[in-house]
Amino acid sequence: MKIKNIIFDFGGVLMDWNPRYFFRDYFKDDEKMEYFLENIAQDEWNIEQDRGRTLAEGTEIQVKKFPEWEKEIRAYYDNWTVMLKSDIPQNVEVLRKLKNTDYHLFGLTNWSAETFPYALENYDFFQIFDGKIVVSGTEKLIKPDPKIWYVLLERYNIQANESVFIDDNPKNIEMAQSLGFETIQVTPETNLEQELAGLGIKL
Repeated sequence: MKIKNIIFDFGGVLMDWNPRYFFRDYFKDDEKMEYFLENIAQDEWNIEQDRGRTLAEGTEIQVKKFPEWEKEIRAYYDNWTVMLKSDIPQNVEVLRKLKNTDYHLFGLTNWSAETFPYALENYDFFQIFDGKIVVSGTEKLIKPDPKIWYVLLERYNIQANESVFIDDNPKNIEMAQSLGFETIQVTPETNLEQELAGLGIKL
């Protein structure tokens, strides 16, 4: 089947986001920082905001659970923009090249509906998607739940077997493969242009 559509995850693929970019300076103690991120403001908690829970509600839930960490928990979303360090230039360059091809470009991201607008406003490459972006926080669905891929497929009337899905998370890659997508798992070492060429996609 000929590839017609290229679908990008954002965090870890096009954007370099990591809470450590803020908390390393905040704590000035890596051991304490890692304890906080693994046990207090852990991924499972942040994911619920990506699934659609408000930042305010998520913050209050965690403050009630861990009152001794209140200051640090409140600092998390107050300083979220510091955690969004930059784009990932080599992959954004590939996206810019794809803009001048016949491929249809889409975004499928686990991202809070409240924080995503900041990225949209501050990084111009998001305009390349022409609004064809499915955001977990808006849909109240989150990868690797297959339903969020179906939202994308149905909304834009595309077929999984004509599409490449690019993500850094192995669970999301595994789910996309089971749904019939070609996939590319991105790591810091990935040459995205080469990987796409391997699937017959020429830039």
